[in-house]
Amino acid sequence: MSQAHWTKFEKETEEEVKNLVKHISGIQDEEEQNFQLALKFTWSNFRFHRFLDANSHKVQRSVNGIYEKLMVHSDLSKAESWVRLTEEFLNSPLPNTDGTKVWLDKKHTRDEDSQQPLSREDSGIQVDRTPRRTRRRRSLLPGQWVYCLVITVGEPDARSWLEQHVVTPYWQGHTPRFPHSLHLHSNLLNVWDQHVYNTDPLYLPEEKAFVTETQVIRETLWLLSGVKKHFIFQHQDGKVVVRNDVVVTHLTNNCLRSVLEHIAVYGQAVFRLQRFIDEVTGYDTEPCPPGSYSSKQGTEPPFRTYQAFVWALYKYFTSFKQELTTIERDLIGKDETVTLLTPHLAQIKVLHKTPNVVRASHLLNTLYKAIIEYDSVGEASQQAVALLFSLWTETVRPYLEIVDEWIVHGHLFDPAKEFIIQRNKDVPVNHRDFWYATYTLYSISETVESEDKLSDAASGSSAGEQGSKSQLTMVSFLKPVLKQIIMAGKSMQLLKNLDCKEAEQTDGSTRDAERKSLYTLFLESVQSRLRCRVDSPVDTVTEQQATQQSLIKMQSIVAQHLQMDDIHDPLLAINFARLYLEQSDFHERFSGGDVIVDRSSESVTCQTFELTLRSCLYPHIQKRYIECCGNLMTTLKKDYRLLEYLQAMRNYFLLEAGDTMYDFYTAIFDKVLEKESWQQLAFLNVQLQEAVGQRCPEDSSRLSIFLETIDPVRKKQPINNLDGLTLSYKVPWPVDIVVSSECQRIYNQVFLLLLQIKWAKYSLDTLAFSEVENASEDTSAKRLEGTPEEVKAKEPINQQIHRMFLLRVKLMHFVNSLHNYIVTRILHSTGLEFQHQVQEAKDLDQLIKIHYRYLSTIHDRCLLREKVSFVKEAIMKVLNLVLIFSDRWQVGFGAWKIESIDKMESDFKNCHMFLVTILNKAVCRGSFPHLESLALSLMAGFEQC
Repeated sequence: MSQAHWTKFEKETEEEVKNLVKHISGIQDEEEQNFQLALKFTWSNFRFHRFLDANSHKVQRSVNGIYEKLMVHSDLSKAESWVRLTEEFLNSPLPNTDGTKVWLDKKHTRDEDSQQPLSREDSGIQVDRTPRRTRRRRSLLPGQWVYCLVITVGEPDARSWLEQHVVTPYWQGHTPRFPHSLHLHSNLLNVWDQHVYNTDPLYLPEEKAFVTETQVIRETLWLLSGVKKHFIFQHQDGKVVVRNDVVVTHLTNNCLRSVLEHIAVYGQAVFRLQRFIDEVTGYDTEPCPPGSYSSKQGTEPPFRTYQAFVWALYKYFTSFKQELTTIERDLIGKDETVTLLTPHLAQIKVLHKTPNVVRASHLLNTLYKAIIEYDSVGEASQQAVALLFSLWTETVRPYLEIVDEWIVHGHLFDPAKEFIIQRNKDVPVNHRDFWYATYTLYSISETVESEDKLSDAASGSSAGEQGSKSQLTMVSFLKPVLKQIIMAGKSMQLLKNLDCKEAEQTDGSTRDAERKSLYTLFLESVQSRLRCRVDSPVDTVTEQQATQQSLIKMQSIVAQHLQMDDIHDPLLAINFARLYLEQSDFHERFSGGDVIVDRSSESVTCQTFELTLRSCLYPHIQKRYIECCGNLMTTLKKDYRLLEYLQAMRNYFLLEAGDTMYDFYTAIFDKVLEKESWQQLAFLNVQLQEAVGQRCPEDSSRLSIFLETIDPVRKKQPINNLDGLTLSYKVPWPVDIVVSSECQRIYNQVFLLLLQIKWAKYSLDTLAFSEVENASEDTSAKRLEGTPEEVKAKEPINQQIHRMFLLRVKLMHFVNSLHNYIVTRILHSTGLEFQHQVQEAKDLDQLIKIHYRYLSTIHDRCLLREKVSFVKEAIMKVLNLVLIFSDRWQVGFGAWKIESIDKMESDFKNCHMFLVTILNKAVCRGSFPHLESLALSLMAGFEQC
């Protein structure tokens, strides 16, 4: 370019730049300061900054791509117009430049473009069918423009060579068919299509894209390596699908599609795992090691457990892609048969289906087991243990932070859902099912194959086991304190939502700022433990001598115990001795005369790492557990009157408030004796309110009674008329966590049994002798009527009355024995033990279990369990016999017949004998020791019969 042209070009450029600034900024005054600043900034960018210019190859590919899309959508007119207009534009002359198709290029040519690294999203199947060359660039000054003229030159020899060595562009439409064998097996597709065409008149052949088996395998390898752009496989809505028109000559379309869809599933898994890696690492090309993080601004880094897992996943995919590269290299050489990667596909499937909680726990468990394995070797692996322990302490930090947040603030913050305990947000804190259904402990069973078991030193499985073994996915180091963590976390969350009257909560935020986290306390304890081993208050020589003496003494002790098992191994003895020397309480255990090897939790099977956890981590969790649960129990007992509500349940349901409940149920029994209806809710609730309101007014509003519908068949027996009578006691939150609806159901079962016994006892106690004596005088006159033979056959009246009196005494003894057993032996003694256990409960879960155990005990000992239902049926027959006997007693002696008296005596004797036999056998076996008093009492009554 001449100097005149260059000067003209600069002037024109300056005017265009000014117009650009005016258009963008809206400032028309060129003398204004802001305009001058913008003008200088624009010129600076044009002169001293480099920009990528148009790339002819990319432009041509984009133009061809638009043309192909128009052809696919059958827009032929638009496709022709597009080709014509683009060709006219590219071939049109440019001002001040000779030639056509001029591409402004300031920094790269066709040589530099070929050396650019390929993206992982590009399959690399780009073919240049028009070789080009460019003019040499001359030396230029900074900011000087260069015009490169691209000239197309025909090279027939090079073109023919490329056509022979470049893959046929099967990804383009109307690709010519490739040559193949004419054997029947190589033309199965044509044979099948011809068969379908001859048999199906509606069959319409479709256009197909023919590919070779080698091309299918290569695209499969690209898919598994993470490449996104393919011809055979396509991405639709985040899923990998197979094209419908791709075929091979030696397989039917359905067969090929079935195989490729199976492969597409694994490709989908690879893409999802890769996306997971990108999300955790901030979409970097390569993830960072655990502990470091690179991400976009404004995003929070993920948990270190995820980072560690992604790092391991990345290393796995690196080796996997290396193997894919090796297979592709062998495929190109065509020296051997290539098969699918069945083991690797199974591993990818396992990785893809593994949820986050299992990934985190598996990572921590792997490190934990590795530390235990190396720690058991002894001094030979100290460096390995130190390295693994430092890695474990860094990896475990998110877990301990989650635990700390939960047991200190009552908030289980785990957005990534990697913790083994998850919060069920559907159940609010103030719900009665909060304590039972709020948290889920993930204990997922994962399958460990046989080859994995052989390499797992901590699994404890043998090679003789067949198949696979199911293992629970659990973070091993948390097992000893898992219960304490759950109890402390739930207790703290419940405390945060209670209206606690503790004055210490006012300055909770100040104390929390000064508080050390659980992770910090753990590290400080570990450092203190290690420092105690390094620092020594005595001189080194003396300590070494003492250690040597202790080692010799311990070695002899262990050797003696090994010899007791016929084991003579001095190396094993000295290793055990060194293991014992590492324990802090060694001198306390082994100082003195004879020493007994302790096989407790810190004994031969315990390793140094486990001892570190027991002394440096678990005490801090245990301390927080005692504090949280103790505060919750104190709050429930003092502020929410938990013990008073438990006593109220026993007062009303178990009839411990004798005078109060006596007024209630005797009103019902009087109605029954008077043959009046008593099954009205208004009458029942009025009697209950009057009985309770006189002595416990605060409970009258909480108590109510209902009548449930029962089967009419059960009402045939008088004793079952009380069925359906249900007592209800409204318990406020959070006391209803302990006194749940299920507990009230059990209370009602015992309540009904007590009412039935009380009814039978009340019926016998209210019988009057005068009623029978008056009725006997009227009956004696009638008995004189009839034939002499009938009168002689009839029993004397006085003797019948005597039999009735005796039967009444026997029934009363039976009922009193049963009543004393239930009330005194069961309810009273069990209640005293229950009160003592409630006072000693350390946490709410323990209190709930104590309450359930108490209810289960009285439920079983009251013979309400299904296993001993036959005993209850015999008792119910006797109680029903009591009610029938009392009813006929009140009606009068005239309604009695000798046969009815005989039947009553026979029925009672049979039931009595059955119960005595069953109870005596149970007592002799020792299975039901609490039944001994009832068995002895019934035996005494049976001997008098």
